[in-house]
Amino acid sequence: MKRVRCPKCDQFITFDETRYANGQSLVFVCPNCNKQFGIRMGVSPLRNRQREETLDEQADEQGCGSIVVIENVFHFKQVLPLRMGDNTIGRYMKGSKTNTPIETVDPSVDMLHCVINVSRGKDGKLRYVLRDGPSNTGTFVDNELLGDREHRVIEDGTLFTIGATSIILRASSQDNDQ
Repeated sequence: MKRVRCPKCDQFITFDETRYANGQSLVFVCPNCNKQFGIRMGVSPLRNRQREETLDEQADEQGCGSIVVIENVFHFKQVLPLRMGDNTIGRYMKGSKTNTPIETVDPSVDMLHCVINVSRGKDGKLRYVLRDGPSNTGTFVDNELLGDREHRVIEDGTLFTIGATSIILRASSQDNDQ
């Protein structure tokens, strides 16, 4: 099953892509806002980092690791690469200042929910520090709520939760080899 997003209201529409051939044009009518829009199969301009066909949990475009997002409602998995400095994580919305947007229908994920800061420690290895946005529902690491202004150093495989969405940190594979 594939999902397309309405260009007007950002509502997802799910359809069975196996019934259509590459290059075939499809027309959808959004059930939420009645916007009519079309797509062409196999030539979608989706960003590489969020394309379902290339989900690699070790995605490491800039050598800074990645996060694996598992939305608990529908188990829609995304792999988002991290970059040096602050990676602001939050719900995707047009015009948002989030530089690591999660495509989700989870209303408990804020537009600017939490931040992962990636930097190099004195030993030269990458260091990942998680802090809450601040958000309305909080950020949980190992079932513990991060307090206001609390920073938590996280490592490869750390599971943290924002709203009803689980996220796993995947440290850079280059850093693990050192």
